[in-house]
Amino acid sequence: MPQVLRVISLFVVAIWLGATVFFTLGVGPGLFSAEVLQLMPRYHVGRVAQVLLRSFFWLQIACAGLSVLLMLAGWAYASRPPRRWVLGLLAALTALVLLGGESIQPRLRDLHTVMYAPDTTLDQKTAATQGFRRWHAVSQIGNLFVLLGVVVYFIHLAAPAGPRPASKYPVAYY
Repeated sequence: MPQVLRVISLFVVAIWLGATVFFTLGVGPGLFSAEVLQLMPRYHVGRVAQVLLRSFFWLQIACAGLSVLLMLAGWAYASRPPRRWVLGLLAALTALVLLGGESIQPRLRDLHTVMYAPDTTLDQKTAATQGFRRWHAVSQIGNLFVLLGVVVYFIHLAAPAGPRPASKYPVAYY
């Protein structure tokens, strides 16, 4: 992979990693802190979190997509496929981001609406609250896997390029 593609890849993954760390360790806990909950009702804080999560989802999709395109550009340049584990890692990260943004987050939005709707019964609110807690835990675990995966990919890109084990292909740096 030419140096310019590697630098651009590092830049994209650094943005992805920084945004994920900031959102996970800064925005999320900050939104639901005691100080914020004194200013706004929990329902409104939850709605703000949903809006921010949607923007974060699109940022992650952009970073994942650019990472894949840059890897494919490196593949085209070197005429050799990337390492399978790297390809698998990026595919898994992209799939997790898509699953979270297009499946889990809409489900959480719907459950949140039921939890706070004035015309729902106590049983409906209880069921929605339990469902919300379960899906939120799944979402957090998925986010943790994405965070760890992006860290691994960043370290892989940042490591000094060296020759790969002997193969039938010419040496390329990924």
